[in-house]
Amino acid sequence: MSFKLTKKEILKEVVKCGKDPSYFLKTYARISHPMHGLILFNTFNYQDDLLNDFNDYRFNIINKGRQLGISTLTAGYIVWMMLFHRDKSILVMATKFETAGNLVRKVKSIMKNLPDWIRIASITTDNRTSFELSNGSTIKAASTSGDAGRSEALSLLVLDEAAHIDGLEDLWTGLYPTLSTGGRCIAISTPNGVGNWFHKTCIGAETNENNFKLTTLMWDVHPERDEEWFKKETRNMSRRQIAQELECNFNTSGETVIDPDALAWIDGNVTEPKYKTAFDRNFWIWEEYDPASSYLLTADVARGDGADYSTFHIIKLETLQIIGEYQGRPAPDMFANMLNQIGREFGNAMMVIENNSIGYTVLDKLIDYAYPNIYYSVKSTHEYIEQHLAEHRNSAVPGFTTSSKTRPLVVAKLEEFIRNKLITSYSSRLANELRTFIWTNGKPQALKGYNDDLVMALAIACWVRDTALQTNQRDLNYKKAFVDAIITSRTSFDTKIKGQIGYKEDGVLDKMSDAENIYKEFMWIIK
Repeated sequence: MSFKLTKKEILKEVVKCGKDPSYFLKTYARISHPMHGLILFNTFNYQDDLLNDFNDYRFNIINKGRQLGISTLTAGYIVWMMLFHRDKSILVMATKFETAGNLVRKVKSIMKNLPDWIRIASITTDNRTSFELSNGSTIKAASTSGDAGRSEALSLLVLDEAAHIDGLEDLWTGLYPTLSTGGRCIAISTPNGVGNWFHKTCIGAETNENNFKLTTLMWDVHPERDEEWFKKETRNMSRRQIAQELECNFNTSGETVIDPDALAWIDGNVTEPKYKTAFDRNFWIWEEYDPASSYLLTADVARGDGADYSTFHIIKLETLQIIGEYQGRPAPDMFANMLNQIGREFGNAMMVIENNSIGYTVLDKLIDYAYPNIYYSVKSTHEYIEQHLAEHRNSAVPGFTTSSKTRPLVVAKLEEFIRNKLITSYSSRLANELRTFIWTNGKPQALKGYNDDLVMALAIACWVRDTALQTNQRDLNYKKAFVDAIITSRTSFDTKIKGQIGYKEDGVLDKMSDAENIYKEFMWIIK
């Protein structure tokens, strides 16, 4: 093309390209197409808009679907920045070095396939994942596991697949000062659940709580995609994959323990409590005590001086509504006093305390207070045992033991209760914890930097309600039936002698026979 242009025309074109990155890319940049090889980069309208944002805003965050050409667009923008500006320092970061390196190689490919005359700066240092131009501009790839970039003054920081970078919140604290001299940042990713840096930054940008410009690009922003394309593309994809890969949906995209539809149901029940009380106003109450009802109180105990919270739920057993909830950081002795008072106010609610190291401190206090309804279990089997029996058995321990054996059981019971809408919560705090309660290497736990204290207290409650309490109630029913049978046998017996007590006309039910049958059915209780 250069042979058609005079020096004056070339200079004019260079100036025009330097002012307009969109024009530069559309006119001279060639990209690699999987089917057609090298082709001109004919940007779509949404890509042009994004290029303008790259220029107009220092901080850009893009929540995008797959295969929208955003990585390629970012590579083209980097080429423009390096070529038409001197001494630019650009760093591309990703969880994996290879991911960051791929973007650098795209930059290099676009650079090398430009017309010679418009390459006003040449590559002087060329490595596999970095290179330098004769005008002093540099680019390099780095993984987030190293300290790259933290001591440098950056012109542009690109965070590729930002939602998938573990610990990015801490990394950002170290990287942000490198941009203090006017540097820019472009964060690109598909969503990956809630609670991570990418999600929080997107939400903050949406509510104008940070300096980022948010752009959300769903699958249908591409002009060549329609419903038929969507149906074909999603035929073999799960709901979660669709949300992550195409719909830019945070709530549905993460590996949450609780199904997204169930999370939406939980969110729909959230209401403000009637009362916010206790010394720190963190005891929330949605319904007053009903003397005709029975209550279960389950608690998770923290030290009171760390990141974790001491929590408890008050559950109305007849309706399985969480009518009270606490989340705070009192000292263990204060927490024990609170539990003692509140438990008694709610009809001596059954008290289930997780008996970790700090939990035992609280349990000892409750025993000193002579609280009348503490949950006990057998050490070896974790089976529930009534308090009056437990006091005479060495194998019985107060509280609930969370272990590698019991944790999966209680979490599974929690998931079952929520999925089947068996338990009702009104708490925004619990809803927030459930959204960040995820599968990590096959284990259910809170996302790094978040808490699961309310979640685990509720999980224990669901398990106790559906196992220990149900079993206890069944045993009580059996014993009652057996006693009734004995009483019946004492007061009614079959006789054919008219005038004696117990005489019955023909055709009347033989109560003695019935009692005998009941005795046989429940004789295992005596054994």
